[in-house]
Amino acid sequence: MFEYEDIKINYVDLGKKDGEAIVYLHGWGQNIEMMMPIAKPFLDTNRIIIIDLPGFGESEEPKRAWTLQDYVKMIHELLDKLKIKEPNIIGHSFGGKLAILYGSQYKTKRLVLLASPYKIKIQKVTTKMKVLKSLKKVPGLNKIADAMKKHMGSTDYKNATPMMREILVKHVNTDATEDAKKITCPTLIVWGTNDQAVPVADAYDLEKIIKNSGTVIYDGCTHYAYLERLNQTISVLKSFIK
Repeated sequence: MFEYEDIKINYVDLGKKDGEAIVYLHGWGQNIEMMMPIAKPFLDTNRIIIIDLPGFGESEEPKRAWTLQDYVKMIHELLDKLKIKEPNIIGHSFGGKLAILYGSQYKTKRLVLLASPYKIKIQKVTTKMKVLKSLKKVPGLNKIADAMKKHMGSTDYKNATPMMREILVKHVNTDATEDAKKITCPTLIVWGTNDQAVPVADAYDLEKIIKNSGTVIYDGCTHYAYLERLNQTISVLKSFIK
């Protein structure tokens, strides 16, 4: 366990201790186990760090609404404590967005972005959203509007605690485009064509933004393409992280 801002953060430190470090960052609502299938093949050759990001798995929730920058700072302090100076970072979805921010600020050997959102999603204004906005303006109806918001929100939002909802909103409203432009390390982008959470078009856009990058696209796969084509993913990762 690692203690940061009075919260306990769970992580595992596995594999070859003197090997090149690979740090795994899971997606929203996930945990260490989600990254294990693509970590196990490297146990004999690399040092493996997998973190239960605060608010997930066996890590405690932040005691205030963290920004993505707070998460990145925590990751950097943990790696500093473990004397890891230039990690390879593999991030899925939310973890991928954190990887983008980390790679733009700190020394990073290589980045692997698995279906990683990086820009603010533009939502179409629906009739329900218009009703919600008008209700919030009426004195005494704020609670009804909040209840409607929970009902109308994404599955991630509905399943989150009040604190994690605040953090989720900050995550969704953080644009990492300018950060992605600062990345100089080799970057591998992996995506599925049937990703409903983050469209595959974003993969191609990200490839244009990050100078030293390339994409691997899995036809017919979803937001969890890296697991749906596990053997292929392991082969690609082994080739990328020599």
